[in-house]
Amino acid sequence: MKRRNFLRNAAATTAGAMVIPTIVPSSVFGASAPSNKINIGQIGCGRIARGHDMPGTMQHDVARLIAVSDVDSNRMQDGKKLVEDFYKNKTGSSNPVDVKMYDDYKDMLSNTDIDAVIISTPDHWHSQPAIEAALAGKDIYLQKPTSLTVAEGRLLSDIINRQGTILQMGTQQRSSSQFRRAAELVRNGRIGKIHTVKIGLPGDPSGPIFETGPVPANLNFDMWLGSTPEVEYKEKLVHPHKGYGRPGWLRHENYGAGMITGWGQHHYDSAAWGMDTEYTGPISVEAVAQFPKSGDWNVHGDFMVKQEYANGITVYTSGGFPNGIRYEGEDGWIFVTRGAYRATASDPIPEGSTKALDASDEAILRSKIGDDEIKLYVSEEQHGNWLDCIKSRKDPISPAEIGHRACSVCLVSHIAMKIPGILEWDPVTERFINNDLANSMLSRPQRYPYGTDYIKRS
Repeated sequence: MKRRNFLRNAAATTAGAMVIPTIVPSSVFGASAPSNKINIGQIGCGRIARGHDMPGTMQHDVARLIAVSDVDSNRMQDGKKLVEDFYKNKTGSSNPVDVKMYDDYKDMLSNTDIDAVIISTPDHWHSQPAIEAALAGKDIYLQKPTSLTVAEGRLLSDIINRQGTILQMGTQQRSSSQFRRAAELVRNGRIGKIHTVKIGLPGDPSGPIFETGPVPANLNFDMWLGSTPEVEYKEKLVHPHKGYGRPGWLRHENYGAGMITGWGQHHYDSAAWGMDTEYTGPISVEAVAQFPKSGDWNVHGDFMVKQEYANGITVYTSGGFPNGIRYEGEDGWIFVTRGAYRATASDPIPEGSTKALDASDEAILRSKIGDDEIKLYVSEEQHGNWLDCIKSRKDPISPAEIGHRACSVCLVSHIAMKIPGILEWDPVTERFINNDLANSMLSRPQRYPYGTDYIKRS
């Protein structure tokens, strides 16, 4: 039993056995009491953690970040300082919290004082710590993509549901009002029967062969590699030794699949909201893509993907479309994008004044959703919604299964980039129909002792 819960229960059941001081700080009682805080550990202290997840969580009074973990000790120390400075500035106290550091996140998960964790690691380190956190009884905020394979994504979702864990995916477009508004208008027939969705999503550039070098003393490179193959250290394929610029691992298939998963999960998740396909997937997919012929950066460049759904909707995705989602129906169209919002400075959003929400007729956007019509889940902020749901134990706006389904669309599209022709997909069994090669790509070999294949589940 956690110490604060023990003390609360003891006080309630043994009246008179505990002596309460005459003068008690006001912070001990009420909404700000330590026992009402959600104690959180941060796993991964890099760019997205520092610029988005940590400040996005700490802005909420119910949250209390008390621990950080990273395989790069410099980044871990920076993370500790960021948290402690935040609370110093917020409270005016010289030492409001002593943030504990863990060079192995598994040690953090064994700390019973920690209620929840934020996972802001590179993509190849998403599913494993999330599964282990759920098995340790922690609630989870997980950066997208959910997984690098359909197999480990299915495993994660099943374990989350079995454990009753509150998992919130970092698909924060669901907490942006224009994406909800667009989905509601489409779901309520304001553009008639929808037949086509066009998603704008760029590729990544190629690069040269980068120099190898000694592993920095502050980096546990073997753990950073995790389940991926053992390779020589190249800074341009990991993260900057100094600073928090866009990391090179985003452009290597050992660690991610490129923009199709990097930003694709955001847009496929939002599109599914409007298409009413959040708990299913396409029935066929075909793609063409350019891949670098040389150099160390080997994720896809320019591409086009076509997906067919059982409800008659066809989805096209390409860098040739404006970044965002365009729903096309029999009576008009709606386009939605992030507008000027950026989660990081390097988000692939063109400069300019793109309207966050647009339509073929302004009257569509002015339309009121009636009381008897479909009204979608409202969240004002993704991290705040997660914290609210930890308290209420209700489903968050971006739960594990919806995250897995959106990520699966990305992953089967990536497989289609490498296999010519139309691939038939069964969204119930989550297998390709009569294609052994495609099915062999639904999982990856994992380097022992890392990877979801080696998690102890007993």
